[in-house]
Amino acid sequence: MTSWLGPEETTALLLSLRVSLAATLASLPLALLVAQALARWRFPGRGLLNLIVHMPLVLPPVVTGYLLLETFGLRGPVGGFLNDCCGIVVAFRWTGAALASAVMAFPLMVRPIRLSLEAVSRVQEESAADLGARPLLVFLTVTLPLSLPGLVAGSVLGFARAMGEFGATITFVSSIPGETQTLPSAIYAFLQVPGGEPAAIRLVLISVAVSAAAILLSEAAGRRAARRSAGL
Repeated sequence: MTSWLGPEETTALLLSLRVSLAATLASLPLALLVAQALARWRFPGRGLLNLIVHMPLVLPPVVTGYLLLETFGLRGPVGGFLNDCCGIVVAFRWTGAALASAVMAFPLMVRPIRLSLEAVSRVQEESAADLGARPLLVFLTVTLPLSLPGLVAGSVLGFARAMGEFGATITFVSSIPGETQTLPSAIYAFLQVPGGEPAAIRLVLISVAVSAAAILLSEAAGRRAARRSAGL
């Protein structure tokens, strides 16, 4: 890989993998909780929660990046507080790139998990409850294993979306080589300099391969979930 890619390309690829993995792992517990809330719970503000979750899908990514900068920047309410109390800075850091990627990928994680949870038969959950299992135990031993394909599909789609994130990331953390210059940012940077097109093409091929693999894995998980819900 390193013989095919130059040092800058390799750095951008490794940083993208790091950012995407961090974004996926950090988002997964919250995505599962939100999906469970939308699939099974009834509470005031449920429609508002659903709207907020899916907003990054329809907002221009630059707008999302600007909102993140205003919130988590050093002058923002959350960013200023984190800096003053804990010395934590996310703006113009790789952690900020992970945050932006997580926000943009979150809706794609929640939706397949929610659909998978909705496909779980309540009869099985009620049977476990009748045997004396508490709600948390029912969720961990019945609901979660049966919804695992959706969890896998959501994680894969979220990872791929995080790998391809550009607009919100470059607005929030810029494109600093070795720090915040992810795969899409590097592609854009290479296209702006003479002779950079071959490097950009190589990174484009990697991006296409990752996206195709994510779609195939997601489809396979979806088919498995469908067969399980049908009892096959």
